[in-house]
Amino acid sequence: MAGGDDLKLLGAWPSPFVIRVKLALNFKGLSFENVEQDLSNKSELLLSSNPVHKKVPVLLHNGKPICESLVIVQYIDEAFAGTGPSLLPSDPHERAIARFWAAYIDDKLVPSWLQSFRGKTEEEKSEGKKQMFAAVEILEGALRECSKGEGYFGGESVGLVDVSLGSTLSWLKATEVMSGTKIFDPVKTPLLAAWVDRFSELDVARAALPDVDRVVEFVQKRAAAAAAAAASEN
Repeated sequence: MAGGDDLKLLGAWPSPFVIRVKLALNFKGLSFENVEQDLSNKSELLLSSNPVHKKVPVLLHNGKPICESLVIVQYIDEAFAGTGPSLLPSDPHERAIARFWAAYIDDKLVPSWLQSFRGKTEEEKSEGKKQMFAAVEILEGALRECSKGEGYFGGESVGLVDVSLGSTLSWLKATEVMSGTKIFDPVKTPLLAAWVDRFSELDVARAALPDVDRVVEFVQKRAAAAAAAAASEN
């Protein structure tokens, strides 16, 4: 990292969007200060750094805030173009394709996954699961197209889409543990199933991804607290 560059990440460890930024920073080989936030009592630094959404993640680069995970990841790649591997391809068309699939993950996969276990009715949960699996199958085709026979969405090396999808892996694996349902099925989506194993074994990814058991425990504690709060109101 260039001398004088000060990077601080305002985040909360369970957030897949915070994990996404950590992955990008790690893959670029950038050192940063992780400033963990209490989202039930948001700090003045967070509120002043992201006054519009008041959410994590926020990256402070020499005191200047950048918000929204995909925006941050692309900023990191551009601001530190001479450091580490590039997360976005140099070809404009390939770069646009990568941005499209990164947005698809946030627009289609993440909301349907959330609905699959947060839905208010069993019908809502079932519909969420259906849409989630449809999105996974589409991403299988995207991996086939983007990888060009190599190991990652970025080809021979990790790129924007790998970081975007990779940031959800601890949560998706935790969902598999809690639901007993395989999301990345080696039979239905063999390329993605192999990609999950390949990405998860990268040292840089392992350093950023939270332990699956810790995520499961986090979800169970939140569910228990919500149930207790609901019971006390009745």
